[in-house]
Amino acid sequence: MAKLISRSATVDLLPITVGELTLRDATPGRMTAIAPWPGAGAAVARAMKAAGLGWPAADRAAKGAGGVCLWSGRDQAFLLDAAPPDGLSAHAALTDISDGWTALSLSGEGARQVLARLVAVDLSPTAFPPGASARTGLGHMMTLIHHAAPGDYMILVFRSMTEFAVHEIEIAMKAVAARSAV
Repeated sequence: MAKLISRSATVDLLPITVGELTLRDATPGRMTAIAPWPGAGAAVARAMKAAGLGWPAADRAAKGAGGVCLWSGRDQAFLLDAAPPDGLSAHAALTDISDGWTALSLSGEGARQVLARLVAVDLSPTAFPPGASARTGLGHMMTLIHHAAPGDYMILVFRSMTEFAVHEIEIAMKAVAARSAV
C-alpha cells in the first residue's frame, strides 16, 4: 500500500525574497468555510462571539481567540487557525477547506505596489486598510486577499493554482524592486 505524505503546495517554491519584499507560505493549520443558513446570520455571529471569535463585516476580517475569520463573499467567511464553535452547524454549513487552499504572505516595502499590478482592487490605505478582506481575481484565478498588517498581505488561492500564483507574484515583485532601484 502506498504511503501518502502530507506536504505544503509551496515546497520548493518559497520563500522568495526580492529586495525588501518577501513571499512566504502562510497556510494555516486549519481552514473552515462558514455559510450561514438563510436567516441564521445573527445566530452565527452570536455563536462566534460566544466562542471568542468574531463574524466579519463585508470586506473585513474579525480576529479572535487564536484565529481570524475573513469575509469571503456574501453570507460566507473563512475561519483560519481555529475550530468552529460547538453547535455552529445548526446555524451554518461548515466545510473543511484546509486541503484545498494555500495562503501566501507578501510583506515588505512595496507589497501594496506588487499587488496593485495583479488585482483589480483599490489597495490605497483608506480603501483597503489593515483588517480589510477582498475576493477578487489575480491573473486568471480567484483569490482572497487580506490586509493582515501594514505592509503585510495574505493571499489565498486554490491549492492547484499555487505555482501559478507564486510565479505571477514573483514577476511583480521583481518589477517593483527594479523600479525602486532606478
